[in-house]
Amino acid sequence: MYPPSSEITLPDAQLKAPTHSKTEDMDNLAASSIVLVEAAGTSAESLSDGLDIQTLDPSYNASTLHTAEALSNTFKRIGYDLDGIKAGGMAVPRLFLASLPLDMSAIRQATERKTIFFKTVLPLILQVNDEIRADRMRLLDLHTRARDGKHLPAVDRLWLIVLAERYKVERGDLKGLLKRVDIMPTSMALAQAAEESGWGTSRFSREGNAIFGEWTFSGSEGLVPLQREAGKTHKVRAFRSLLDSVRSYARNLNTHRAYRELRTLREQMRRDGKPIRGRRLIETLTSYSERGVDYVKDLRAIMSVNKLDGLDAAKLSQPETAERPVI
Repeated sequence: MYPPSSEITLPDAQLKAPTHSKTEDMDNLAASSIVLVEAAGTSAESLSDGLDIQTLDPSYNASTLHTAEALSNTFKRIGYDLDGIKAGGMAVPRLFLASLPLDMSAIRQATERKTIFFKTVLPLILQVNDEIRADRMRLLDLHTRARDGKHLPAVDRLWLIVLAERYKVERGDLKGLLKRVDIMPTSMALAQAAEESGWGTSRFSREGNAIFGEWTFSGSEGLVPLQREAGKTHKVRAFRSLLDSVRSYARNLNTHRAYRELRTLREQMRRDGKPIRGRRLIETLTSYSERGVDYVKDLRAIMSVNKLDGLDAAKLSQPETAERPVI
């Protein structure tokens, strides 16, 4: 990714080991490969509710991860069908994998590799958008109350201060926050993840769950590009899970100065009452890669060939219980 996102920092997710599993279909996935998230507004990235993110094994070892074949079989058994989702008749299963299978590059059929990649990344993007949407809904409510001259309780004022720091806007600038606290179109995020990670086969995605190619200059964390030019110091940021990678991607586009045009266009779409669609917003991403216009052309092609526009309206399935929906 270009320019680098060295300014981005994320709080460490508080992880707990769950005590039970939802279905025997998950048995074919390694325990360490699943991250369990309760619901929108209850994650490390949402400020709207309490935190309850779980993983079956926070200290997982890469050698125990699932295989592409086992993952594909699981997708089939639970009825995970992208065509049905695009048609609007199905919801996306709440299956959040911590990492992609290490043998993605061994899949001979490109179509099968793409399907596994999309089915893995899609729920993660929807989860992050739900987290952002939960904060945006609360922000809109507080903005309306403040505009009407109503007093905001201390807990709400503190929440706004933390949100302003997270999204790098001045305290009290609720309009500025509304411009930044907003979702990323699913089709755009999927296309970028595919392009940046080589459909999950890149070294960075395998070793660091980095599916958006974010650069970092901070500390010793990150993966050094094998062909990094002499004198360069950047690294590709590594993540504990794919979910963290998606969260960082959304935060980057919502805060970095290079993507002001994207945020302005998205704000205009909101003002005009139009849905947020990736087909329009990808035209603002020439700064994401040194390839500029050619990079955007490739994204456009990925979206068209794989008919990703139909996923912009996709939604996660509803939790079965209010207490703790488990994947």
